[in-house]
Amino acid sequence: MSDRLAVLPQYLLPKQLLTTLAGRLASARAGALTTAAIRRFVARYRVDMSEAADSDIASYPTFNAFFTRALRPGLRPLADAAAICPVDGAVSQLGSIKHDQIFQAKGHHYSTTALLGGDAQLAARFRDGQFATIYLSPRDYHRIHMPCDGRLLHMEHVPGALFSVNPTTARGVPGLFARNERVVCLFETPLGPMALVLVGATIVGSMATIWHGQVNPPRSGQPRRWDYQDRQITLRQGEEMGRFMLGSTVVLLFQNGAVEFTADWAEARSVRLGEAMAQRPCALRVPVKCDPTRARW
Repeated sequence: MSDRLAVLPQYLLPKQLLTTLAGRLASARAGALTTAAIRRFVARYRVDMSEAADSDIASYPTFNAFFTRALRPGLRPLADAAAICPVDGAVSQLGSIKHDQIFQAKGHHYSTTALLGGDAQLAARFRDGQFATIYLSPRDYHRIHMPCDGRLLHMEHVPGALFSVNPTTARGVPGLFARNERVVCLFETPLGPMALVLVGATIVGSMATIWHGQVNPPRSGQPRRWDYQDRQITLRQGEEMGRFMLGSTVVLLFQNGAVEFTADWAEARSVRLGEAMAQRPCALRVPVKCDPTRARW
């Protein structure tokens, strides 16, 4: 069966309704029923609870509490890199942005302007830059951390569809990551501007950031934007910046020439929070010519 045929039922499903219901169930305190549901999920997706700060399934009062569980301290050491991997997951795609086009899968591209909620001026800052798309499966750790130091400039909630974001759907739904609901976070960093985009999906009840809390719901159907330029919201490399309720995808955008991805990063490769994702090209090739002022923000 082709990927497009495989995803056809998703066009027919009431995705918003399913996601709303899933969100309510995931936040319900149902005692033994909650514990039984978590136990079944752990078995079905082979979740490694030995990595959790609290490995006792019965200790989680809701499914959301289980799904956004913390890791044991020290489990994901940070590599010495300009940019570290912000999540546990698998590389969906990465590489160069061709003018304003991001590669999604064979035969599919989408524009930076569409991904960033129609903000052409912001998208222009990433023209011919670099991108990385990382998929978080249901079994993965679902908190998102900072790839590098950064100061938050603004955040926007962009309403959209709620297709699944698994690899089959990425191959079968054109412009998937620019169609789905998403939260766009813009940071000023030592590497220049960085967009960190949290992409929602079917059954992803909500997305949250550490400075705002739960971003969605509500789902008004209209874009919502928060400006933080007059506030000093700064996060260090490796600090948590947000979390998903169920599996989803993160898309990272860097400006032209800002980073060079680690050589062994490739499509479908499993990655872990804290491992080296990218270095500065000048540090790799001609360190004596690297302008130290570019490291300040």
